[in-house]
Amino acid sequence: MLIYTGAIAIFFVIAAATGTALFFSPLLTHYIENDAFRVAMENETGKGLHFPSGRYAPIRRTGSLTARSERFQASNGEKALRSLDARGITAAFNPWGLFLRQWRFGVVRVQSGDVELQIYQATPEKVRSKPWFSFFLPNRVYLERIESEQANVTWRFRGERAGFLGTQLLITPHGRDFEYVATGGTLKMALVPDLYLRRGNFLITKTLLTIYDVDLADERGEGSIHGEGNAGIGKDKSIDFKATFDSVPIRPWLPAKWKEYVSGGASGMVHWTGENPKLESSSGEGSLRVHDGGIDNLAFLEKLAELAQKKSLEHLALNDCSLSFTWRYPRIDISDIAIEEKGKFRIEGAVTVDRRSLRGAMRLGITRQYLDWLPKPEEVFSRAQSGYLWTTVQLSGTIDEPKQDLSPRIVELFKESPGAYLGLLFRQFEGWLKKVFGGD
Repeated sequence: MLIYTGAIAIFFVIAAATGTALFFSPLLTHYIENDAFRVAMENETGKGLHFPSGRYAPIRRTGSLTARSERFQASNGEKALRSLDARGITAAFNPWGLFLRQWRFGVVRVQSGDVELQIYQATPEKVRSKPWFSFFLPNRVYLERIESEQANVTWRFRGERAGFLGTQLLITPHGRDFEYVATGGTLKMALVPDLYLRRGNFLITKTLLTIYDVDLADERGEGSIHGEGNAGIGKDKSIDFKATFDSVPIRPWLPAKWKEYVSGGASGMVHWTGENPKLESSSGEGSLRVHDGGIDNLAFLEKLAELAQKKSLEHLALNDCSLSFTWRYPRIDISDIAIEEKGKFRIEGAVTVDRRSLRGAMRLGITRQYLDWLPKPEEVFSRAQSGYLWTTVQLSGTIDEPKQDLSPRIVELFKESPGAYLGLLFRQFEGWLKKVFGGD
C-alpha cells in the first residue's frame, strides 16, 4: 500500500536548505516554487515510490516551514503501488531533523486521494551509486503522521475494481515501515455486498500485509464482521485470514432471486488459507447459524399449502438453521446441516459440491398433520422419531439443476391411489373457483 508515503514525503518542502536561517529567506521561497525544483522533486518522489515518473501541481510555500501542492499523480508502478493520485497535499518541515541526517516532517495532510494496489513479483533493487558528499546529507525521510480526510484504496479482484472507498486514513511510522488506520467508508468487492468500515488496522512491510483487526457492518450499520490475518506481498504470497461475524443480515448476501423470500441474521466464522490470493488455490473451514430466520412468499410453499390445505405452510419460521463447511477448491463439503421449524419439519444431513456437481443425503422429518394430503404417507416417511415421520432424500445433479428422489416416490403413491389423486385435483379446482368468484 505505502499510501502517499513518498508522494507525501514532500521532499519538495526544503530539500536544499543548509541552515535554519534559510527557511525565512525569500530566496528559498523562490527556489521552492520554481519549475526546476518541482521537476527534481517529481523525479525523486517517483523513484522513491517505484514509478517511472510523477507529476506535481505547482508547489507553493505557505509558511516558514510549510508548503503545499494541489496534486501529485503517478501511474504504471513497478511494485505495490500501481497508480497514485493525491490531492490537496500540505506538510510541515522540522529543520532539527537535519542534525539526525533526516528530512523530518511533522503532520502531512492529504485532502483526498486514490491509490490502486497490485500484486507484484519481488526482485532485488539495483544499488545506485552516490556522490562522495552524500555522507553529509540526510539519508532518510521521517514522517511523524500522515492524515487523509477521504481516500480510496483499491485493487483488482476477479477482474473488477475492489477496495475501501471514502475512508479517513491515518498513517504513522512503525520502525522503517508504516501502520495504517482506516475509519469509515465502504468496502466494495465482488462476491460480497457493500460493507461499512467501522475501523481497520493494517501494517504493511516490504514482504507482508498484516491485518490486526478490521471491523465491518452492513450498509445500515447492522451486525458486525471482525477479521484478522496476513498476506504475503513479496515472493511469498500466501494468505491466512480469519473472520467472525455476528447478527449480520443475510438478505444482501443471497442471490437476487432469493432476497425477497428469505430473512434472518447470520453468525459464525470463516478461516481462509491459500498459497496466493486466487480462489483456485484456497482452502478453509467455517460454520454458520441463522437466527430469526424465515421463508415467505415462495411459490412452492404457497402451492404446498394449497395442496395440503394448511395455510401455515406459506410461512416458515426457522427455530434452528445451522451448518458447518470445509473446502479445498474446487470441492466444498457441507455437514451438520440442521434446519427446523418445530411442529412442522426438520432437515438433517450433508452435501458435497465438487465443481458444480451435487451429491448428498438429507433426512427429512415432517409432522403427521402436514402429511394428511398424502395417501399412505408411512410408505415413504417410514420412521417415526421425535414427533416427526422421517425419510431419506438422495441429492444429485448440479447446483444449477439439482435432482432428488423424493418427488418420484410421492408420484408413485398417487399412482397406487387414484382416488387420492382425484381428490387432489378437486382441491386445486376448488381453490381456483374461490380465486375467480371470491368464495370463502
